[in-house]
Amino acid sequence: MSTHNNYRAEPQPDPDVPAAPPEDHLILTSHGTIHLEVPTHPIPLRQHAPEKKATGLPAVLHSFQFAWSEAGLVRGTLPLLQLNQKDGFDCAGCAWPDPDGHRSAFDFCENGAKATAHESDQRRITAEFFAQHSVEELSRESDYWLEQQGRLTQPVLLREGATHYEPVTWEEAYSLIGEKLRSLNSPHEAVFYTSGKATNEAAFAYQLFVRQLGTNNLPDCSNMCHESSGAALTKTFGFGKGTVKLDDFPKAQLVLVVGQNPGTNHPRQLSALQAAKRAGAKIISINPLPEAGLLSFMNPQEPLGLLGVGTKLTDLFLQVRINGDIPLFKGFLKYLVEADDRERGSAINWDYINQHTTGVEELLADVRAANWDDLVQGSGIPREQIETAAEWIRTNDRIILCWCLGVTQHNNGTQTVQEMMNLLMLRGAIAKPGAGPCCVRGHSNVQGDRTMGVWERPTPAFLDRMKDAFNFEPPREPGYDAQEAVMAMHENKVRVFVSLGGNFLMALSDTRFTARALRNVDLMVRIGTKLNRADLVVGGQSLILPCLGRTEVDVRPAVNGQPAREQFTSTENSMGVVQWSRGRFAPASDELRGEVEIICRMAHATLRDRTTVDWLAWANDYDLVRDGVSKAIPGFENYNHDVRQPGGFYLPNPPRENVYPTPTGKATFTVNPLPQLELEADQLAMTTIRSHDQFNTTIYGLHDRYRGLHYERRVVMMNIEDIRRRGLKPKQKVDVTSHYAGQERTVKSFVVVEYPIPVGNAAMYYPEANVLVPIASTDSVSNCPSFKSTPITVKPAAE
Repeated sequence: MSTHNNYRAEPQPDPDVPAAPPEDHLILTSHGTIHLEVPTHPIPLRQHAPEKKATGLPAVLHSFQFAWSEAGLVRGTLPLLQLNQKDGFDCAGCAWPDPDGHRSAFDFCENGAKATAHESDQRRITAEFFAQHSVEELSRESDYWLEQQGRLTQPVLLREGATHYEPVTWEEAYSLIGEKLRSLNSPHEAVFYTSGKATNEAAFAYQLFVRQLGTNNLPDCSNMCHESSGAALTKTFGFGKGTVKLDDFPKAQLVLVVGQNPGTNHPRQLSALQAAKRAGAKIISINPLPEAGLLSFMNPQEPLGLLGVGTKLTDLFLQVRINGDIPLFKGFLKYLVEADDRERGSAINWDYINQHTTGVEELLADVRAANWDDLVQGSGIPREQIETAAEWIRTNDRIILCWCLGVTQHNNGTQTVQEMMNLLMLRGAIAKPGAGPCCVRGHSNVQGDRTMGVWERPTPAFLDRMKDAFNFEPPREPGYDAQEAVMAMHENKVRVFVSLGGNFLMALSDTRFTARALRNVDLMVRIGTKLNRADLVVGGQSLILPCLGRTEVDVRPAVNGQPAREQFTSTENSMGVVQWSRGRFAPASDELRGEVEIICRMAHATLRDRTTVDWLAWANDYDLVRDGVSKAIPGFENYNHDVRQPGGFYLPNPPRENVYPTPTGKATFTVNPLPQLELEADQLAMTTIRSHDQFNTTIYGLHDRYRGLHYERRVVMMNIEDIRRRGLKPKQKVDVTSHYAGQERTVKSFVVVEYPIPVGNAAMYYPEANVLVPIASTDSVSNCPSFKSTPITVKPAAE
């Protein structure tokens, strides 16, 4: 996440955005009628009780079963032995860090095994496949089916008005991109999106290309997930990253895990929680849904874990209501302040506060004025439980606070993270072993991409460094973030959309609105490994450029007398460690190119003599890209040397050293009001969630094993009381309607699932439920879409 400081200082008004018609799940393009919402499987829902323990032998078996089914016995197994190894390749799954010292030969989780097998897929999409299937026919298939067709093998183009993609050469593709970008009336008519899977070298080359073109239109997946974390951490500490290292967990006395499901999304985090627990720490889990991974962990690296013996993790589970985190944490703060008012120094670390912070008096006034009844009502947690947790917080100062998207994807996500940081600062749980904020990120290099400069709002200092390093004048006007890019496309302000990985259509909120926005673009370009629905919603022309995956060897051919040379890339994990990643296996096709090479050749074809960079040289030698990084990005001064050291290197992290690059030079307390989600009598607050068999928009399978749900993804999880009050029954088909600013959005024929979720709350799978989340409903500071708190009504399905 960014260390930049110029986030929106004031809440932004919601744009006046019309909703798509509720029945409008089809979109008419010049290429045919495209289906946006397709069920994943004809098999009816099968449900069993949620699991009470995570991982163990079942996870090992599922990992290898998936790997072998996708890639075969040999190709499915061998990459797992290189995964997360110091001489191997970085996992394309989550950004959880690797141990600094010894690593197991099997240092991967079920999530990582699935991501690796998905890339190692032995199936291939060839020219014959596209000749057989029109884009309209492909759109009738589910997102799961599209992913299951295998790896892309050659560049293909959907020409304007055509019904089928057809092969093109790489030279034709680069020429088309260059001609279109040069023909724009303004560089701001182009948008360049980045997925968090892109490596450091690809991200740096990408942002430099875009800024030499003349725009800061660089939205990325951070805009839709942890943008609120970056905004809050930057305001509080002047630095947009967490401070915790992996070896802090066994030193902690107390760990809070908030809005997170590590058993599914970050399974290797469970080992860190187990280490904390075995060292004597207590763990408090805060979430609307009970998750198996937070209850008990069967470590597959241990014989007893494989036999089903688990380590109990959670000591206290606080089943908070959706978006009830600020009331809960304000309750913790109120308990501490009241205790300290009775006996000064008994609950507040005044030494830390007086030396390193500002704004505490305003916070204390806000907390003292808070009403306990409001905090209990808003959080859904009894006062006795709030006080139990707060007493544990009062009596410990080595506190780690972990959080994920259950915290950030609300209209007030930034304020929630700020309130959590208030708690750490009040206890002085910063810049000491076993303490600090742990922002748990999803995509494997989402933090590194931002460090490399992929951001629509770069600081003047960053742009000055780019100017000095590459002798050009970067654009100073802020660009579009992801939501703003959709708005601009909807208003016909964008002519070219380039996507470095990802599935922009399905990742954004308000799927129908986003599809109509994308339809207005003249040229879409996506760099990726597999087909997805974003390739089908096309207005003008569309290029799909197939790239190498992390597991695949990247060899640049001999050039100008220089011998062929194997290349490597690098990534940055959630804790600020940069390490190399080198693929070892044969590419899925000889026509595949590395992301870095593709970007550099796009830049060469577009910029021509307007650039100060030898892009073709960069395309053939990634060391030159890293030399460019060394000139412009602090902490990377000896990049090519440091990244070659076993395990990589840590980037500077000032708050770890009690240094706060804020305007005052101190950490800043903030005042954060209680959220106001007004629900009518028949409405529920809906949060989107991921299943166990998916990673972001990628659907690996049709099982949510730990929650006991199989085959059906179009479900709405509800408390049995809410089901009965509406005259419904479990497994009944229903229509779900969201409500926002007088607008309604409806999805049909979902299945009611009885689930242990708080009364008044509901949960639905992402991305199927994205249709219900309004494009204008975003965080007031970070502009992150509010995927986690949407008012809905549920009614029997229309006949």
